[in-house]
Amino acid sequence: MTSVQAMIDRAFAPLQAAVEAKRIPGGILGVIDAGGARATRVIGSAQLVPSPRPMTDGTWFDLASLTKVIFTTQRILAHAEAGRIDLDAPLISVIPDFRQYDPNAWERKITFRQCLGHDTPFPGVVPIYTYGGDPDRLRAFVLQHEWPSGPPVYSDINFILLGIALERLEGKSIRQMDPGPGFAWSAEPAQAAATEFDPWRNRVVVGEVHDENCYALQGSGHAGLFGNAASVLDFAQTLLNGQASPLIRTTIAGRRTHGWERAYDGWSGGETCSPETIGHTGFTGTGLWIDFAKGRAWTLLTNRVHPTRHFDSGIVALRRATGDLINAEQ
Repeated sequence: MTSVQAMIDRAFAPLQAAVEAKRIPGGILGVIDAGGARATRVIGSAQLVPSPRPMTDGTWFDLASLTKVIFTTQRILAHAEAGRIDLDAPLISVIPDFRQYDPNAWERKITFRQCLGHDTPFPGVVPIYTYGGDPDRLRAFVLQHEWPSGPPVYSDINFILLGIALERLEGKSIRQMDPGPGFAWSAEPAQAAATEFDPWRNRVVVGEVHDENCYALQGSGHAGLFGNAASVLDFAQTLLNGQASPLIRTTIAGRRTHGWERAYDGWSGGETCSPETIGHTGFTGTGLWIDFAKGRAWTLLTNRVHPTRHFDSGIVALRRATGDLINAEQ
């Protein structure tokens, strides 16, 4: 038995238990080991209501905040490496109209690097979609709103702003940009894991973005990417192969690197990974972790918000238990 097979056999148990306990409808665990060997295991349902569908190896997922690291971070860092932006320059170097009515506004001093590291005073969660239905007006709201200032927290606003910067740099909307090999901005409903019954849209969301702000903005830098286990593992392999900026492993502040979260006690990747591990999670129940010291990566993709987010799916403990078992044997 190969090491990757051994890893996935032991690490699949928490996902299997969660599905059998009906805490989540279904999921896929995928692992890459040193040398590029990989394996996936799948269980449960891609959709329960209004009619059930099985999960398959090829099921597409709303990757939610994995968009931040798979798409937005990569693209921002590519612009920086090409000299088109300076990561330590303020966002107004690309978005000069940001808080344009107050030249002394603190928002006008925020840099690209601070946004990548969530090292800004923006609030964590804001229902931007409740301020209107026109995506251009909502962008104007994001840029001109007088944001309350607080201690640095993980905030979607950082990556919404980075997405607007990308649109200015490239002269096109996020959804007109290439999402990368194996990824898309939507998925065929028959091939996608369902997310939530959304009372705002009055339907079960499947194949379209779950995040309300991203939906209202019609594309954003913080969410909206779709992919399957194969495409996420392919992306992870490129990082393991060194085809990414070293900044993704370089700390900006606290637990945050450029876009990613690094390993720390109590984090989503478990306790047995090396200190050279980075990872990120998505609200819909997704996650990706890359351990550069051990040359391995794993993704856990679930539809834990289906049919509702208002239920204790146990996703936090599930992620940690999976990571611990992935790395249980060196």
